[in-house]
Amino acid sequence: MPSTRNTTHHIRTIMKRELSGYFGSPVAYVFIVIFLLLNGFFTFYISNFFEAGQADLKGFFQWHPWLFMFLVPAVAMRLWAEERRLGTIELLLTLPVTVTEVILGKFFAAWCFIGIALALTFPMVLTVMYLGNPDLGVVFCGYVGSLLMAGTFLSIGSMTSALTRSQVVSFILAVVACLFLILAGFAPVTAALSGWAPLWLVDLVSATSVLSHFSSMARGVIDVRDLLYYLSVIVFMIFVNGVILQNRESA
Repeated sequence: MPSTRNTTHHIRTIMKRELSGYFGSPVAYVFIVIFLLLNGFFTFYISNFFEAGQADLKGFFQWHPWLFMFLVPAVAMRLWAEERRLGTIELLLTLPVTVTEVILGKFFAAWCFIGIALALTFPMVLTVMYLGNPDLGVVFCGYVGSLLMAGTFLSIGSMTSALTRSQVVSFILAVVACLFLILAGFAPVTAALSGWAPLWLVDLVSATSVLSHFSSMARGVIDVRDLLYYLSVIVFMIFVNGVILQNRESA
């Protein structure tokens, strides 16, 4: 039990350090403003929210995979690349904390920051409640799906950030990886595959896509398989992140 309490304390301490670093910089506020503006633009103008005549957030959630594909790697690219560039990663890893605690602390801080940005979209919910009678259960599931998808992309970005000291390289690698996870379940891609590939292969590729798992949650369905998918990717990427840092530390 004491070791568990110490681990939790270390993770929380690192989280507070990272979060204070986020909000101590104007970059965090710029990110939040850009995120909110893009959400509003795509929801009200691109998705024709008012012309649709439906009080729901379908047009709001459908753009999140594409927004997160760029914005989440932008948050993640500094997690380790900046530490390596400044040479503070060696100091960080010599502190009386484990590599796992540092990874989790930095990851949860970034995830919490993205969650705060997502929570600030609550005027969207108030808007649809004012215009009609939306199914709040569906809205809640959509937000849960968005947060889990953001965590998945963030774990990928954290891993790519540990690979290089260049934030730009980390960003590009993470965007490409996230794009692959989106396109694997994109309707035109699956339609093209079904033209020549066997059905089991099409289903397998679609199952690896974040898009297929997110779309079901955006419709108000929380399936255990979707939760396991997100958590499996996050845990695996965090594990790979730890392996990369352990190898660099031993080298």
